[in-house]
Amino acid sequence: MRVLITGGAGFLGSHLAEAWLERGQEVTILDPAGDLKVRHLRPNPRFRAIRETVLNREILDGLVAWSDLVYHLAAVVGVEHYVGDPYQVLTVNINGVQDVLAAAFRHQKKVVFSSTSEVYGRSTAVPFEEDGDRVLGSTQTDRWCYATSKAAGEHFCFAFARMGLRVVVLRYFNVYGPRLDQKDRGRVVSIFIGQLLRGEPVTVIGDGSQTRTFTYVDDAVRATVQAGLRAEAEGQAINVGSEEEVSIRDLASRMVRIAGSSSPIIFVPSDAVYAHGYEDIPRRVPSLSRMRALLGVRAETTLDVGLGQTIEWFKRQ
Repeated sequence: MRVLITGGAGFLGSHLAEAWLERGQEVTILDPAGDLKVRHLRPNPRFRAIRETVLNREILDGLVAWSDLVYHLAAVVGVEHYVGDPYQVLTVNINGVQDVLAAAFRHQKKVVFSSTSEVYGRSTAVPFEEDGDRVLGSTQTDRWCYATSKAAGEHFCFAFARMGLRVVVLRYFNVYGPRLDQKDRGRVVSIFIGQLLRGEPVTVIGDGSQTRTFTYVDDAVRATVQAGLRAEAEGQAINVGSEEEVSIRDLASRMVRIAGSSSPIIFVPSDAVYAHGYEDIPRRVPSLSRMRALLGVRAETTLDVGLGQTIEWFKRQ
């Protein structure tokens, strides 16, 4: 099988490429970023990296035509981008998915689209069901541009599915693990790790009572691979996550303990971190019945084990 992964040089994409190579398949990634996360894959003759944007339609079309299966992971991600450059978030995320789906439709190739738990917005109907309502804030609040762009991407996926394209939508819940974002940027786990490794205070935004579930990357990749293989998943939106709900305050305490750190935990108001346009969500927990039934996958890595492996990886770096 020939597998194309847009955004394949990123965190999740690099692990997904690794998984398909381990299955003996050919993998091409399309990503304008550097190859730091996939450098170890370059000696593999079945691996190819194209350093180009997904918005280059000519190159994209050729790669889709070459492939048997397309994973669309390319996107502008991260709270710093949501509130800092919403135009870029909307442009890349919405135009990119249209171009990928159009090329896949021309060549009749299956697409697995990387969406996010952000599409549920501030819904209080927890656990989040894939068919449940979405509740977003004002369009004047920049924080919602990412959720909007991904929701628009899902709508395009299902529109193409009605025309006969085989599409699966995966909504990821806080995937983490080795090769996560650069320390101090992006996700709460990598921000906390940066602070812990320098012996600085761990900064929890707000009172830390907001809760999340975190998905170890190995579990997320197993679900992602199966989404590409299983026909019963086509035409569906599927949550990818774990059932271990934890408050951010508790997450910080666990990470201090696991890292063997003496860093204190401090609480800071969101205004001190995000100048404007940010709105936090009190609780975000997925329903995972579809992941189990349609993909045959259940999260197996406990939070403590996953955090320990992630922290050790960052220490080695």
